[in-house]
Amino acid sequence: MSPLSPTEFDIIFAGGGATACVVAGRLAACDSSLKILILEAGEHTLDKPAHVQLYQYPFHMAPTTTTLTFNLGNPSPHLNGRAMVVQSGRSVGGGSTINFGAYTRAPASDYDDWAVEGWESKNLIPLMKKFETYQVQPGCPTHGYTGPVKVSPGGHKLAISEEFIRVGMTYHKRPYSEDTNDLQTCNTYSPWAKYIDGTTGRRSDAAHCYVYNQAQNPNLQIWVGKRVTRIIFEDKRAVGVEFTNDPVSCPGADQSSSTVKASKLVVVSAGAFGSPPILERSGIGAEAVLKRCGIKPLVDLPGVGENYTDHDAVLVPYLAADEAITMDPLWRGEENATKDALAQWTANGTSLIASNGVDAKIKWRPDAEELKAMGPAFHQRWNEFFRDHPDKCVAIFALIAGYLGPLVGTIPPRNYMMAVYFTLYPASAGSVHIKVDENGKEALDFTTGFLEDPSDIVPINFAYKKMREIYRRLPSYRGELAEGHPKFLEGSAAACGEVSGPVDINAPDIIYTAEDDEAIEKYHRDCVQTTWHSLGTCAMKPRAEQGVVDARLNVYGVTNLKVADMSIVPKNVGANTYSTALLVGEKAAMIIAEELGLNYNV
Repeated sequence: MSPLSPTEFDIIFAGGGATACVVAGRLAACDSSLKILILEAGEHTLDKPAHVQLYQYPFHMAPTTTTLTFNLGNPSPHLNGRAMVVQSGRSVGGGSTINFGAYTRAPASDYDDWAVEGWESKNLIPLMKKFETYQVQPGCPTHGYTGPVKVSPGGHKLAISEEFIRVGMTYHKRPYSEDTNDLQTCNTYSPWAKYIDGTTGRRSDAAHCYVYNQAQNPNLQIWVGKRVTRIIFEDKRAVGVEFTNDPVSCPGADQSSSTVKASKLVVVSAGAFGSPPILERSGIGAEAVLKRCGIKPLVDLPGVGENYTDHDAVLVPYLAADEAITMDPLWRGEENATKDALAQWTANGTSLIASNGVDAKIKWRPDAEELKAMGPAFHQRWNEFFRDHPDKCVAIFALIAGYLGPLVGTIPPRNYMMAVYFTLYPASAGSVHIKVDENGKEALDFTTGFLEDPSDIVPINFAYKKMREIYRRLPSYRGELAEGHPKFLEGSAAACGEVSGPVDINAPDIIYTAEDDEAIEKYHRDCVQTTWHSLGTCAMKPRAEQGVVDARLNVYGVTNLKVADMSIVPKNVGANTYSTALLVGEKAAMIIAEELGLNYNV
């Protein structure tokens, strides 16, 4: 076979997020002669402080950022008419380079629930162990100790998080566990590990762990600032992709289309928001969607863009004691605090530079008393989904040591803490498609689905009250930042404000009136947000059940085309989704290596 030209590769990845980096990196390591191309709309992240220093993750949320795509949803009556924005990563490594760095793993039963041959937990656990080096504690049978991705407690242990654990165990009457990521334990208070190398203090993202460390291989290429528009087919065989210069990464550059060929395989890996549009522009999708956009159908595949799910999150601000150590000085950019922390981090990989401010959590399941308090609207969902699966938690509760939110720059410079709670298996679902806007240009037709099912808001409303009671008992508690709480009526016992200190651990709970409950529900519909855990829009299901790919990630109806990213996940997972993105990448690498006759060792 003659050498490939610069416009032809063996394998092309349409998108360079976390999963793509895993697959491409593993395949290149299996056979360095494979000519592999990653096309990524965003920019390089190699050794950039904004990416390798975990504390900087909130800065990526700025409106001027180029490391995120802001996906605007359609207005929803379930969000009080709000058009919610859900961000997704746009850089080499995708979300893994900008996320909170929170390490959680879903229970093993979540993968068994997918009911996809070869993807059962017994087959996936070896891959989970393969990709990680668990630096938290030795000898844990379901954790790995030789993988590229490092997991550690981070560079600084926050006392305020210890308060959360102690008070939670006492007031909330839950036990303690050192490890709730053993694939089955939940409903216990625990430390929260991070995707940080415990030796260097650097973020452990997919780009650095899988592809940047193979810079010596000229056959593994990454072209940044390139947005894939569609797949090129000969008959129904994928033979390459069409792409343009990304207007954000390459402002002013020529926007004409270019093509590049793939002799062996095209892998779409643009995420839950990017992969469905690429397929639809290529003529693969629901005929009605394609017809509205003037696209000639190639394969009628109505599941493309459907089955969108996320985790529903709320972040609620509280006031913290002056003596508490929080992330606020660094997040405000205070020169002395940042300088000292950077010096320590540079010297030994520690300090708050190697922290996300989130050191404690509980994977929460309601007890009988809490279920009763939540009322009947959640009971059917509980009985059908949660009751007989004790490894599945309803939500994660955690403390963030510092303020990050929309009031930055308008609130006094002091110490804050935030209560964060997010539900893990919402019943609602949405969709992601392309459409033609009123100006005749392509736009995103994104239905978020948030809070459409009546059962979804119930645990969120309950979580506000429960978390508030825990916070009121923390030694560092100094009241609520009222601007970020529900608007309770004047004179309500639930009124928010500054106080001098916590209540006694045995103090009575706040009693909420019907009007208070209405204020809490309105607050949540006004401010519930994404957890940046979007998935499911190219689901790995049977074609007859709105599936898009089969168990080997092949797109139905065509050949030489796979999808490998979080869009293939058929059902939600009870965890921050980076762990699942890595897992999908390892499994996809294993599948492709097998098909190419390469040796992929588990």
